[in-house]
Amino acid sequence: MGPLRFVARLLAMLCAFTFMVAFAVVLAKLTLQPSPASEALTHTNLRPGSTLRAYLDQPELRDAVRQIGGNLLLGVPFGVLVPVVAPRTRGVLRVLLLTATVMLLVEFAQGALVTGRAFDIDDVILNTTGALIGYLLLGRRLSRVVHARRPRSS
Repeated sequence: MGPLRFVARLLAMLCAFTFMVAFAVVLAKLTLQPSPASEALTHTNLRPGSTLRAYLDQPELRDAVRQIGGNLLLGVPFGVLVPVVAPRTRGVLRVLLLTATVMLLVEFAQGALVTGRAFDIDDVILNTTGALIGYLLLGRRLSRVVHARRPRSS
């Protein structure tokens, strides 16, 4: 690997790492902030699809799109950045498992530690689906470009 390629690769990984840290901060602010005003409205959901149905039963389609779309979008950066920062996580199954694990931990923390928040399995499903979309649309290709191996010359 030539020095210019090494520097470009290092810079790409540094940028991806910086974006991953920024994403983690945004994720924490969005999910781990107390919400005492909504404490009476929150409930734990362990049945996949239950909250999704509630979102879709709202009178305003805009509210359902915001809830579902927001949870999907929250996972997209994970699917794009993780395979760049950690190339061994490349692969649909690995991205799915890693994202589901991280999002389960976030939901557990919400339910156990944050006022006005609760564990919701549908959030985990939507976040993980968003990460899969991000991985398939951009993360896989970006990781291959950053971590491309050049054949050794003889």
